[in-house]
Amino acid sequence: MNDYGYIEENLRSVKERLAAAAARGGNPVPELIGVTKSAEPGEVLALARLGLSNMAENRVQLLRQRLALTSELDAPPVFDLIGSLQSNKCKYVVGAVRLVQSLDSLRLAAELDRISRARETKTRVLIEVNSAREEAKGGLLPEEVLDFSDEIRAFPALSVAGLMTMGPASRETGALRECFSETKALWQKMIGLGRFDKGCAPVLSMGMSESFELAAELGATTVRVGRALFRRENE
Repeated sequence: MNDYGYIEENLRSVKERLAAAAARGGNPVPELIGVTKSAEPGEVLALARLGLSNMAENRVQLLRQRLALTSELDAPPVFDLIGSLQSNKCKYVVGAVRLVQSLDSLRLAAELDRISRARETKTRVLIEVNSAREEAKGGLLPEEVLDFSDEIRAFPALSVAGLMTMGPASRETGALRECFSETKALWQKMIGLGRFDKGCAPVLSMGMSESFELAAELGATTVRVGRALFRRENE
């Protein structure tokens, strides 16, 4: 039988670091999402049993496996999709996730809307912002986001809840700070313009294992942490 005590210790440490970083920035503590792409099935179950109720996956196939794995728990976690989504896989996502955090095209918006209307539901989405301006990354350039948010108003079954950014490939603090700050400013501007649906608090999803503390300092409402939760002591 595996001993998953390291996950409990990691979760405690991440929560403490997250709270301290938010306090340094004078911000509320962000929601912690556990990204399970690198985890073994037993580790995912252990994290859920420790009470982390929000998780995320990058790929649809693995998302479906995680949903099946956790479905029998007394309190199964809810999942977000945080990776790129192909239009032909929307049918597996609509109604199965809390948030699609990676909306970045009208084609994808149209397909999510079509399936959502057919299933008589709404799909909550975040617009992905390529604040690092890296060609290898998905997402819209910051200057494209406002016009895009206007265009997707044509899709009534989509609920635009906020913005998500991956940040730069570089772990250099200055580059991260610049990207996160630009996304935060855009998010605040969009709140002022009423571009997000008013059914819940606007979401600003920034920061991963190497950058969640800086994201919390700069005002992220959600952080996506994977490796820091599943790292073993000797890694």
